[in-house]
Amino acid sequence: MTATVVPISEAPIPEGQARPLDHLPLMGAGDAPALVLGEQVMDHAALNRRIGQLAGWLASRGLASRGLASRGGPGARVASWLPKGELACLLPLATARAGLIHVPINPLLKRAQVAHILSDSGAALLIANPARAATLASGDLGACRLIEDVAFDDGDALPPSAAPVDDLVALLYTSGSTGRPKGVMLSHANLWLGAASVARYLGLGSDDRVLAVLPLAFDYGQNQLLSAWFAGACVVPHDYLVPRDVVRAVERHAITTLAGVPPLWRQLAALDWPPAAVAGLRRMTNSGGALDEALVRRLRVLAPDADLYAMYGLTEAFRSTFLDPALIDAHPTAIGEAIPFAEVMVVRDDGAAAGPGEEGELVHAGPLVAQGYWRDRARTAERFRPAPGWSRHGGVAVWSGDRVRRDAAGLLHFVGRRDAMIKTAGNRVSPQEIEDAALATGLVVEAVALGLPDADLGQAIHLVVSGASDSGALIAALARDLPNFMVPRAVHWRDALPLNPNGKIDRAALYRELSALPDKPGR
Repeated sequence: MTATVVPISEAPIPEGQARPLDHLPLMGAGDAPALVLGEQVMDHAALNRRIGQLAGWLASRGLASRGLASRGGPGARVASWLPKGELACLLPLATARAGLIHVPINPLLKRAQVAHILSDSGAALLIANPARAATLASGDLGACRLIEDVAFDDGDALPPSAAPVDDLVALLYTSGSTGRPKGVMLSHANLWLGAASVARYLGLGSDDRVLAVLPLAFDYGQNQLLSAWFAGACVVPHDYLVPRDVVRAVERHAITTLAGVPPLWRQLAALDWPPAAVAGLRRMTNSGGALDEALVRRLRVLAPDADLYAMYGLTEAFRSTFLDPALIDAHPTAIGEAIPFAEVMVVRDDGAAAGPGEEGELVHAGPLVAQGYWRDRARTAERFRPAPGWSRHGGVAVWSGDRVRRDAAGLLHFVGRRDAMIKTAGNRVSPQEIEDAALATGLVVEAVALGLPDADLGQAIHLVVSGASDSGALIAALARDLPNFMVPRAVHWRDALPLNPNGKIDRAALYRELSALPDKPGR
């Protein structure tokens, strides 16, 4: 099959198309289903009303909104650490309507990561369920107020906002190759146009039903809500215990659209799906890591009538590329071309545009580019830099650090990551964060975290340490302080870690050594 690529000129960068984020419920027919929460079905009119009531409740908390903040500064930050209930679904839009900034926290994180996010964001309020709130230690909240019971049924509702679309509306915390998680600053326009872009290239319609299994603190997890509501569709949030629960939910709710990450897709692909589950499935979408050819083939057999969308993205620009599902059988490992409203370039090390087959850095320009990292000028300057002079859009671009190449048909292929960031089970993990946690146990003298290729996880975390060998005690200590996906798969003990000529730990040598082990045991 010959690839047909839609050039960026046919998906023009919008001018004046963005609106305040909290206007999304107004895009659907009022009496059409918008949100299914257990046995409760909320239509778009009710969704808009509930968002207004929650926004009114937030406004009554005495928080500084954008309109009241001194010198036109950002509104107060409201953090949430919640399962996928009504509050978690409404807060992204209710905070926007109230002139505040939402800081969603992944429910899988533990108190050390939550305390960092609260401190770094300067959150004025944390909304959490009692079970999670009980895990916080003295001092974790700082000046942040904790609220475990939110009652807004009888409150006055705020009307849709008239916020400038460039106003800051959300901080999504993401790990990098060094240091603690950093907050990506997103505007109304970033999230609105991200929703519009995905709804357009997926072809979402008002009769679609989206099963939201991804964490809502994850950029694409949140977009499950936003793109569906942009299209006037219905969302069914779902927290699952085992993969079979996902299959049952697809069948029970007549789901048409299912998004996942590679580890979940591998688990789902190993199951036998009943015909009723796949009968109405129109599309499956993948993000958070690359699909391999064998997995693509299996998914295509599993649901032959459903379109399979392979995608590539980064939180700093939400999403960059997608592969037309008509091409995936012939190009199962490609990541496709630019999504609507994005300009994606392949830049050689000398700054020139890479030709067909040439490797270069993926650089993303256009209105989906975030506003930088929250209160971190140094790291913002590293990643958010002027676009190449030959860029069609110009302005500030995200220099991803990821290496790609464009084939003769114009399709992009992922080559590798320039930095040391670990991508495991769809999560971006900072090696330094794991290393800091290991050192904090007092059980090791030195620590290096590495991501090694793994068929199920994408990358498995291996920890190389020096000190008195006691893997059981170290893993137990890390499991208390880190979310499960950050706990190392294996620990490798050394008398001392190797150094490079500059006197720094030689990570490359350790990576080569561990990669050469036949079964990569911890020892």
